[in-house]
Amino acid sequence: MAIRKNPQSGVWYIDFATPSGERIRRSTRTRDKRKAQELHDKIKAELWRQTQLGDKPKHYFEEACVLLLRESKGQADYATKVRHVRYWRNQFAGRTICSLTTQMILDALPTHQTRRGRGAQPLSRATQNRYLSTIRRMLSLAVEAGWIASAPTLRARREANSRVKWLTHEQAQSFLDSLSLDWMRHICTFALATGCRQGEILSLDWSSVDMAQKVAWIHSDLSKSGKARAVPLSDDALNVLHKRHGLHPEHVFTRSANGPRVNHIDYRDLNQAFKRAGAEGFTFHDLRHTWASWHAQAGTPLFVLKELGGWQTLEMVKRYAHLSTEHLSQYANHVKITSKSVRENKKAASTGSLIA
Repeated sequence: MAIRKNPQSGVWYIDFATPSGERIRRSTRTRDKRKAQELHDKIKAELWRQTQLGDKPKHYFEEACVLLLRESKGQADYATKVRHVRYWRNQFAGRTICSLTTQMILDALPTHQTRRGRGAQPLSRATQNRYLSTIRRMLSLAVEAGWIASAPTLRARREANSRVKWLTHEQAQSFLDSLSLDWMRHICTFALATGCRQGEILSLDWSSVDMAQKVAWIHSDLSKSGKARAVPLSDDALNVLHKRHGLHPEHVFTRSANGPRVNHIDYRDLNQAFKRAGAEGFTFHDLRHTWASWHAQAGTPLFVLKELGGWQTLEMVKRYAHLSTEHLSQYANHVKITSKSVRENKKAASTGSLIA
């Protein structure tokens, strides 16, 4: 049968053999039989031209999705790539890769996302750039595969230089005290004590922790930079681990004793705690900013902070440079409102008047 309908969804599917004997089976993504038949005839005609006339085969967007997912498998941000691919596939499924244009992609760029406990929130330009980066890589892989001659130009959107948000020590304590879930308090305390990213914390296993040596290891497949690193454990971090020890034989952070690994934090508890601490609008990642800001204020050299936090370049750490002033304090009095000679003259005049 050339086309057939799925009795449950009502969607029509293409099902036929090419002149070379290859079986073609795919969804038309429509419940309209006429449109499904039209797509079937179009694909069949293209395949005939490829076989009989030597036309180059056309490749569809779904194929580029597969290329990217294969390349990204095993990467620390694979779940993010899957989310991006799912979004773009919903926008361009069934379209040939060569039909995509720059304007078409920019018009389809997401503007909002919905998070648990927060509703629909506008996407920052930084997040939009991540979506652009994903589809840009998909199209680059299509070029490398010889499916298209060139890819549409997709320049990153200019990101605003936003201020680094961080909690004061008083706010941080109030925030932790306001968390109603013990496992959330443990995770957030560990984040403030180590500066680890959410994914790094949630994926931590006891096999990667050495409390005697006061160190934990973030393996390369779980690190955002793709490089393994050691995380020195402070007294606060060790205190959390001692509380968690024995609750699960493998995973460090679980919701309950012997429960499954925590895959998602509780955003409702997090947001309510931030609100009570006077930090409404903060996110979990701002705990990492807070940790880095505290280090900068305490005088930790930026190159040391770079290694502690697992940043790839020193440039990424310079956002915290303005919080460290110890190396500048000695120069603060090099400029005076009143010059030295004027002060000396005033002092001499004052001494003369006392003698008289």
